[in-house]
Amino acid sequence: MNPAEWGRIYPPSVHADLNSLLNILETVLSPEEALTRPDLLGQVDILLTGWGGPKLDHRFLELAPNLQVVFYGAGAARHLLTEAAFDRQITMTTANAMNAIPVAEFSLAHILLGLKRAWHQAAEAKRRRGFFFPQLPVAGAYQSTVGLISLSTIGRLTRQRLLTTDLRVLAYDPTVSEQEALSLDVEMASLEDIFSSSDVVSLHAPLMPETEGMITGHLLARMKYGATFVNTARGSIVREDEMIEVLRARPDLMAILDVTDPEPPLPTCALFDLPNAIVTPHIAGSLDGECARMGRWIVEEVKRYLTGKPLLGCITPVPARDVRTVSVASNADFAVRL
Repeated sequence: MNPAEWGRIYPPSVHADLNSLLNILETVLSPEEALTRPDLLGQVDILLTGWGGPKLDHRFLELAPNLQVVFYGAGAARHLLTEAAFDRQITMTTANAMNAIPVAEFSLAHILLGLKRAWHQAAEAKRRRGFFFPQLPVAGAYQSTVGLISLSTIGRLTRQRLLTTDLRVLAYDPTVSEQEALSLDVEMASLEDIFSSSDVVSLHAPLMPETEGMITGHLLARMKYGATFVNTARGSIVREDEMIEVLRARPDLMAILDVTDPEPPLPTCALFDLPNAIVTPHIAGSLDGECARMGRWIVEEVKRYLTGKPLLGCITPVPARDVRTVSVASNADFAVRL
């Protein structure tokens, strides 16, 4: 993996626990360095990795003929899977469920700030250069409406955190049944209804061909006066040019964008100039000390693997044309318990 990330995901206390469970041949190598060590890869049964991990292609797997399982101490790892991994039936498990926690926390924070129109209020305070009684109307966090786009692991965790509030929660997710919606205490709605009815819309959809460009300017233009749009998913799910035009035309709206397309944005990107767009540098996921939570999850996954128990973050290897995550962490009950 990227050696610079090793100490954050696997700090000394986590590394010590892994070392007590496994015979660790080398602390950390980049994928490029590993390819120069066939003597090392030839002995490997278990691979511990994380951000910057190796693509499990023919070249890598030929050098690691005994490799059985990959523990990925970070979030989404499907980009590392290949047809070769499918053919070898390599097991991969990730800490995606743990990386979802800070994203849900970030989303909750900005949902509540959005309901107070906090960023508009802060700008107005600066403009007036002093304390003032708020002049802008706000929805507030009592009996207002929040829309969640996708009840993914992160979407479900965000919903769980909203249970402590007095808010109505709408959700759009074609894969969720009426029974699941009842268990999550959400009202299922169309995208159009979510954007026209919600005081804050929070995007949690995965990036797939079906979701690319899903959020259009037409949808954003439907938003209520003073509403907030939060994106912690992927930038390319939103038609950015159309969003920029809506934000220009609707200064009452606010967009909180932790992801963009491209990422990072070009220096000339109009988002940097719009007063009603807040761009954060992809910080919603695990950072610094939060990364150790993912490493700790990997320790527990290793214990489960060594004792023959099911892996909770397991990705089923399937052909590249149909790579998908099949994980207990995607199950509604598990996600709600986190």
